Amino acid sequence: MKMHAYYRAMTVVALSGAMALPLGASQALADEQKNCGPEAYSMGLRYQQQSAEVAALQRQSFSLARYRLKEQIEAHGDDADLAIATDLDETVIDNSALLARDIAECHDFTGWDTWKVWEREGTPTLIPGALAFLNYADEHDVSIYYISDRYEENKADSVETLEELGLPQVSNDSVMLLGPPKTERRAEVMDSHTLVMQLGDSLHDFAGEFADAGLEEKHELVEDNADKLGRDWIVLPNAGYGGWSEADLDEWDAPLKVD
Repeated sequence: MKMHAYYRAMTVVALSGAMALPLGASQALADEQKNCGPEAYSMGLRYQQQSAEVAALQRQSFSLARYRLKEQIEAHGDDADLAIATDLDETVIDNSALLARDIAECHDFTGWDTWKVWEREGTPTLIPGALAFLNYADEHDVSIYYISDRYEENKADSVETLEELGLPQVSNDSVMLLGPPKTERRAEVMDSHTLVMQLGDSLHDFAGEFADAGLEEKHELVEDNADKLGRDWIVLPNAGYGGWSEADLDEWDAPLKVD
């Protein structure tokens, strides 16, 4: 039984009178629940994993990507050697089950110390709309490169996972994992192809300038590159994790009133 399930069961039993915990044990249990820092991620993860709105945004992103890719294919003609580059995690495949398990165990997944085991043994699912879009690219002879910061040491496992999910054009050459910066891996694609589209959930999936930028600078870079968004840059939603997660919130400065 997971610990969070244990807590719920103990709470129900105590309230029903079937069992009474000593005062000290009750307080220790309450403190342990209160001090589970990773619970702070649960709202964003619920939105990412469970909301119909995120599923709609994902499908909308891939519908737009297909429309824009069709434009590029028509504009370049039949003989063009076109390519797209896509991130994997939270762009093509959904890893939220790992994050949910870590939260349930009160383990902070942002240390990424459970990620390698997930790459080897986990079972991610497909992001809604991803497979249909990638199959469309494949059917129209557009080369697909999966540029991800998954670990190179687990490449065989990641390739096997992608193949099991039925993704097209999966090979050791097309799956380009952590090592050189993504900018260099994209440049390698551009050496032999016309790169007409990039897809990702993090802004450094699109341009190297975002990789080391602070949050304010990222906002400025988004404004500077606004003409690319929805055209050759297709951004997928990810409320589970990101560089924004520790940002301060802007608050209304009025005193709290209830009515």
